[in-house]
Amino acid sequence: MTPPDPTYHSPRGGLPPQTDLLTDRAVFTEAYAVVPRGVLRDIVTSALPGWTGMRMWVIARPLSGFAETFSQYVVEVSPGGGSDRPETDPAAEAVLFVTEGSVDLTVDGARHDLGEGGYAFLPPGADWALHNSGGERAVLHWIRKAYEHAEGVDVPAAFVTNERDVVPTPMPDTDGVWATTRFVDPSDVRHDMHVNIVTFEPGGVIPFPETHVMEHGLYVLEGKAVYRLNQDWVEVEAGDFMWLRAFCPQACYAGGPGRFRYLLYKDVNRHARLWHGR
Repeated sequence: MTPPDPTYHSPRGGLPPQTDLLTDRAVFTEAYAVVPRGVLRDIVTSALPGWTGMRMWVIARPLSGFAETFSQYVVEVSPGGGSDRPETDPAAEAVLFVTEGSVDLTVDGARHDLGEGGYAFLPPGADWALHNSGGERAVLHWIRKAYEHAEGVDVPAAFVTNERDVVPTPMPDTDGVWATTRFVDPSDVRHDMHVNIVTFEPGGVIPFPETHVMEHGLYVLEGKAVYRLNQDWVEVEAGDFMWLRAFCPQACYAGGPGRFRYLLYKDVNRHARLWHGR
């Protein structure tokens, strides 16, 4: 059976009415945080120098007691907006993932059209630009990490693809109800971060509390589920973001009625740092 076409949630901004209750699902703990989609409003957006027609929601940034290895933005680019020099840090690598509309991405002189589901890896020092040449807004995730060089290991090259062109890999012994769309080979040690898409069919589970060294950022693209984070069960839905500290126990139950999918960041393939600042 052919799987359904992927769908992607993008924030709309705005403000809730004054009659709404304050109650929501936002949680911030030492081990994890949940940023529900209802808090991604106009008043918490930021802009960047060198851009036109853009605003962004910063959903993760390096911070004591929060994300340590990465930052993640949800970027909205208006028609005609963009930047000829989006990245000003020569040490930063990036992944871009488009959830709405399309953008023109130019990397080292080569132009690419990224529509919904479009994915780009940009190594440190890449010469890239991004513009919205269409008539509708575009929304994309921009995940940034300081690349960690390793002796004798080349820096990976830039590449552009779309999730529709990448066959998901079923997890062992799950009958295909749990699968991961991997954009790079896990054994390729040139890469020190992975940004994948994880899919659960209704009834799919992570049947044990994963407890590991990788830090996670999870943005729910589609569906809903309950997540076990540390000692808590939390409900999440499309548009929510979760940050999981290294070694935070985590499990999941996707009860349906539709698929549950999220964009997943993790740091990989490098020594644990023994000294801060090195």
